[in-house]
Amino acid sequence: MSRGKSMAAFFRGSQNFLQKFNKHVCFANVSSRAMASKTPVGFIGLGNMGSHMAKNLLKHGYPVFASDIFPESCKEIQDLGAQVLDSPAEVADRADRIITMLPSSPNVIEVYTGLKGILKKVKKGSLLIDSSTIDPSVSKEMAKEAEKMGAVFMDAPVSGGVGAARSGKLTFMVGGVEEEFTAVQELLTCMGTNVVYCGEVGTGQAAKICNNMLLAISMIGTAETMNLGIRLGLDPKLLSKILNMSSGRCWSSDTYNPVPGVMEGVPSASNYQGGFGTTLMAKDLGLAQDTATNTKTAIPLGSVSHQIYRVMCARGYAQKDFSSVFQFLREEENQ
Repeated sequence: MSRGKSMAAFFRGSQNFLQKFNKHVCFANVSSRAMASKTPVGFIGLGNMGSHMAKNLLKHGYPVFASDIFPESCKEIQDLGAQVLDSPAEVADRADRIITMLPSSPNVIEVYTGLKGILKKVKKGSLLIDSSTIDPSVSKEMAKEAEKMGAVFMDAPVSGGVGAARSGKLTFMVGGVEEEFTAVQELLTCMGTNVVYCGEVGTGQAAKICNNMLLAISMIGTAETMNLGIRLGLDPKLLSKILNMSSGRCWSSDTYNPVPGVMEGVPSASNYQGGFGTTLMAKDLGLAQDTATNTKTAIPLGSVSHQIYRVMCARGYAQKDFSSVFQFLREEENQ
């Protein structure tokens, strides 16, 4: 055999070997990802939203290590098969994918960087997903702290309310390293129907803040409209029906109507218990106000909405669902 033919045969043999090797590697990668897909997930924050989100992870076959500052919040998820741990640090020691769902920026800072926080025991390569609604600057700060420990932090706040959390139909707005989005999406699709990549860390929070400002404005508008129609002698169910087939239709009117007796299965049907608290809405509007000030953006309706929800908190509505603005307006008229 000539030298040229020998070399050609060598290269063909090498090529066949590499093709087989690459196929083996690809198969191994797929197998490892399939195995990893059901590895344990940590979940911290089992409130109105977080408890349902964690349950949906269990339904999809993920072992869950859970923790909450209030032990009584853990009982139901524990009965369903989750293992409850005493601190975020313990969760980080047992799971390398962790989701947090917390009320505010200070809570997030404490859970991640506190004495018993996630970053005290986090493993290198861990994926940390925060679904809280917080200041975008705090998300960026947490991402930097996580990076120092060799972990990846991404913000993924949610929209849809308790009903969507229960049914697994949340919308997630994700900010962070784009290369990690596929891994994030795998988990979040167990809890939501829409998972949207928004950009760098903090952009998920930016999208959520904008959404909630519009939600507050539309809820107040719906409450005012329904109240006016009732004062004018219209049946509230009839008025709601008309609004929802007309140009005034919005989520607050057709899915989360604030008037008692108009819809079933919403907070207004149960004295505004459960749902998304007025305190949390006031907090989110405060975030919108702060970011608007920092960016020199005019938000006149957002600012008025913020003041209305702050007054509601001071008038005994703090723990009621934010749709209780209808009741607040009615009581204001009677004073």
